[in-house]
Amino acid sequence: MARARAADGGCGSRAGRRYRERGRTRDTVSRTAQTRIGLAIAAAIITGWLAVHLLAIFAFDLRAEPAGLAAALILLQAWLSTGLFITAHDAMHGSLAPGLPHMQRGIGRIALMIYAGLSYDRLAPKHFAHHKHVGTAHDPDFNADNPRRFWPWLKRFFATYYTHGQIGRITLVALAYLALGARLENIVLFWAVPALLALLQLFTFGTYLPHRQGRSAFPDRHRARSSELPDWLSALTCFHFGGYHHEHHLYPGEPWWRLPARRRSQAGLREGKAAAMSRSVRPNS
Repeated sequence: MARARAADGGCGSRAGRRYRERGRTRDTVSRTAQTRIGLAIAAAIITGWLAVHLLAIFAFDLRAEPAGLAAALILLQAWLSTGLFITAHDAMHGSLAPGLPHMQRGIGRIALMIYAGLSYDRLAPKHFAHHKHVGTAHDPDFNADNPRRFWPWLKRFFATYYTHGQIGRITLVALAYLALGARLENIVLFWAVPALLALLQLFTFGTYLPHRQGRSAFPDRHRARSSELPDWLSALTCFHFGGYHHEHHLYPGEPWWRLPARRRSQAGLREGKAAAMSRSVRPNS
């Protein structure tokens, strides 16, 4: 029990409470509404992933169906796989279903396990270490030796999160699928390839681009940048964790779908403060 609470920063730990409560404004939705919306989105992502996964692996005939359809299914499954990871990520921060902490932990575990056999309880402490030591040698997501180079950083990222145990779990499931009549090429194309594409998507848009050291300085101690992407493309690339990555580090208690609204609300507050200051210093006529 203690281990589970420590792993889930959003449900009981001091770090999780700090992340959850930071930066609340009048624009923040109620915990009940956030829980309902979060559970509905998580259910849609998990159900969609399972439907594509099972149908593509057991019912899709690669020799009879057009290659374009297979490619579309692979890309769709890669995006849904990214969504599984983001679902578990929000569960770690306590923002998936803040009114149901035990349920959101369970959903997070399921999402990571079906995505790629990942362990929620092993990954959660690493993610909170990322938030605590962002952009330093103690950040498990950061490559201090190669803070600008893509491939060395990706190699380290893969080695950090993909373990022998995780690969063993995937292998056992794949063997079970083969025993049930699935074709090896279907397993590779519709599970392994989307999982690897999702890894590349998560790393590129959710880690490398936001935290890469560039010519310009980071805006603050969070050492993160947001990409200037339209909302539809931000959601398509990494469920807003590329387009609104800085906002996530400022307000980690916000779920992914609230990040655009968070930026707009904060921009409105800044404009209001600037207008108030302008009126206060205006000389009397």
